[in-house]
Amino acid sequence: VQLQASGGGLVQAGGSLRLSCAASGRTFSSYTMGWFRQAPGKEREFVTAISWSGGSTDYADSVKGRFTISRDNAKNTVYLQMNSLKAEDTTVYYCAADVGLRIGITIALMKAKMRKTYEYEYWGQETLVTVSS
Repeated sequence: VQLQASGGGLVQAGGSLRLSCAASGRTFSSYTMGWFRQAPGKEREFVTAISWSGGSTDYADSVKGRFTISRDNAKNTVYLQMNSLKAEDTTVYYCAADVGLRIGITIALMKAKMRKTYEYEYWGQETLVTVSS
């Protein structure tokens, strides 16, 4: 599985950006997809994720209400719409794929797994988001 992230750039505070992550693989529709970010000197942190069906999503508190994750399984692509951007959103972002089909588990357990970097087997390259204040 290869992941190609794009869409990063420079935007003013309060503005919007949309990140995209295109995945290879014929079974994209079975992947849980996530977005993480990592500031210099800090651990990679969970931003948001979406289940294989698109029926479940989860967000970090810091982005809830501002960011929206979605997926288009016909295009093997996951999106991260970022609105009301803040200076503290400035960092590099990564998309990731968990290829283990998550069925037969509770939503609570699914969401717990979505937040863990070690649950994701494949990672895209970083894309830089810079928000100027």
